[in-house]
Amino acid sequence: MTATAGEAIVAALSDNVDRLLAEEPEVRADAPDSVHQMRVATRRLRSVLRSYRGLFERTPARAMGEELKWLAGVLGVARDAEVRAERFETLLTKHGQQSDHSAADVELVTARLVTAENNRYAAAHADVLLALDSERYHELRDELTQWRTEPPLRSARGKVPAADFFGVVLERDRERVQGLIQQETTVTPAERVELLHDIRKSAKRLRYSCEAAKTVIGADASDLGSRAKRLQTVLGDHRDAVESQHAIYGISADAGAAGEDTALYRILAGAEDTAARQALSRYPDAAAVLSGE
Repeated sequence: MTATAGEAIVAALSDNVDRLLAEEPEVRADAPDSVHQMRVATRRLRSVLRSYRGLFERTPARAMGEELKWLAGVLGVARDAEVRAERFETLLTKHGQQSDHSAADVELVTARLVTAENNRYAAAHADVLLALDSERYHELRDELTQWRTEPPLRSARGKVPAADFFGVVLERDRERVQGLIQQETTVTPAERVELLHDIRKSAKRLRYSCEAAKTVIGADASDLGSRAKRLQTVLGDHRDAVESQHAIYGISADAGAAGEDTALYRILAGAEDTAARQALSRYPDAAAVLSGE
């Protein structure tokens, strides 16, 4: 018997809800990478709700999306601090000892970059725990548990053959990414950074819609999802380097105002500029592969 779109989306939701809820005890224990994994699970669910929105009743789906956005935002503050701390530490390990700066200078830079971000992570993780203990999260968790098997579907659309509905969704999401890629050659350099970020987010949405469609469409969905992931990864590397460089410049300004030597900050910012350029050099091939060129 041919699976319906409703049956297929319930299966995809069940898997994604399980991923999210499985991370809660890990986050509470502050297990390595747990905040990241719970945030990804939250974003994946929200993305599926957007891509397959035609299957859901509009009001409850919009409300669920807003609650998932809230949770992702809370987790994101901690995750962003965690990423910056790790990235700054890697930069200092690679470049701090290659410079002519004293151990005292390196220590000052480490305190402003790594230690400060670790402190931000600790504070943000405490906020995550407060959120997980809140009534708002408990209500979200209860609702997700219900959605795991009985989401508010539009009955007529849910009866459409899954392959037909999911195929249309993947094509629409793919066309969205390709439309943004085509715009990329027409914008100014100042606009390009944000457009590349939009391409990355759109590629990620396509990746997640492909993941939800694997059991329905099979190898074609897996292949398209892999191509979308490649583009997302390339542009994610670029975005991380750009944001790190901007953060270093800001912290360098603070250090300079305090009378500290800022030479090492310039070295680190230069390294991130190189990393951003290297990531961007991989973008044309990744964009072409997604388009099947």
